[in-house]
Amino acid sequence: MQVVILAGGSKSTLSDDREGIPKPMVEIGDRPLLWHIMKQYSSMGFKDFIVCGGYKVSYIKNYFRDYYIYQSDITVDLATNQIEVHRKRTEDWRVTVADTGIFSATGQRVSLAKRYIDEDMFLVTYGDCLSDIDLNALVEFAREKDRLVTMVVAHPTGRSATLSVGEGDLLKGMKPMEGEDIFSWANACTYVLKKEVFHYLNGNYELDKQLLPALSLKHEVAVYRHEGFWCPVETKRDKVDLETRWNMGVAPWKVWSE
Repeated sequence: MQVVILAGGSKSTLSDDREGIPKPMVEIGDRPLLWHIMKQYSSMGFKDFIVCGGYKVSYIKNYFRDYYIYQSDITVDLATNQIEVHRKRTEDWRVTVADTGIFSATGQRVSLAKRYIDEDMFLVTYGDCLSDIDLNALVEFAREKDRLVTMVVAHPTGRSATLSVGEGDLLKGMKPMEGEDIFSWANACTYVLKKEVFHYLNGNYELDKQLLPALSLKHEVAVYRHEGFWCPVETKRDKVDLETRWNMGVAPWKVWSE
């Protein structure tokens, strides 16, 4: 199953780089957020990625074009301009980097990736969230529920908005109803979509603000409850916390072995 990663938007405020870099390229432990996400997915068998870039998409393209050089030792002969790569290290990933525009909304980025999607179902995730979601269990749940959208919800952190989840694991609305436990669930920015959803992505749509509310009224949004770790990287404090966990060897999202 293919994985669409939303990596567009404006430059990151998490980095001190004066030139600015895409937020998914901010490093945790000397590796971009994007790398951490892809390592999680690939460890569970999902290795075909479509990265939807926008702001400085060339930065992302160059990273993957030269990926094996970034991961390996090299010797450069400056006289002949030849490069020798030692201990070549890479991944068995297939990565498509698509320029989906700087000002595109999340739904439009997904719609612009349609040309590269070959299967009837595909995963979508944001390029600035880390988690230990069991992706195979998620896909199995999505097949069982058979809705246009299956969204992952997790316990809210920081500024995450809470959701109204009803019986039968279906989304009732993007805001909790009166009397509901408002501290229960937040959108974890990970979805399984059926290709039919492209019928609804015919404009500059936001997934969470326009698509999900519209489809929830049609009872077409199933909800997968994730009880484990999930963290959107929104502030420098988030970045420092995650980097500390990584450096201490206690990163919950590191579900792969070296």
